[in-house]
Amino acid sequence: MPRQRNQLPRLRVRKGDTVRVISGPDRGREGEVVSVDVQRRRLTVEGVNVGRKHERPSQQNQDGQIIDYLLPIDASNVAVVCPRTGQPGRVGFRFEGGRKVRYHRVSGEELP
Repeated sequence: MPRQRNQLPRLRVRKGDTVRVISGPDRGREGEVVSVDVQRRRLTVEGVNVGRKHERPSQQNQDGQIIDYLLPIDASNVAVVCPRTGQPGRVGFRFEGGRKVRYHRVSGEELP
């Protein structure tokens, strides 16, 4: 189904979800989603895809240091982890009692 020009792509992963990386160099690692960029379909996950930056000594910082910072990864490379079973899987939506609810498709468990 083609998207409208000014419509944002749908992402089923939200800030605060625990995700497991399913492809790439960090495959198998788990972490919490820190930020979501819906426009580019990229996520920043705690402890995954960490870059290192070397900082030179300066007046304020007499010793140089190495700074670790988080780099974003594509949303297609992660799977949401079920809070109850700990299994990775996809996210679905269903209507319960007149409200739309996110749920984990593998376990059927409702997601916060």
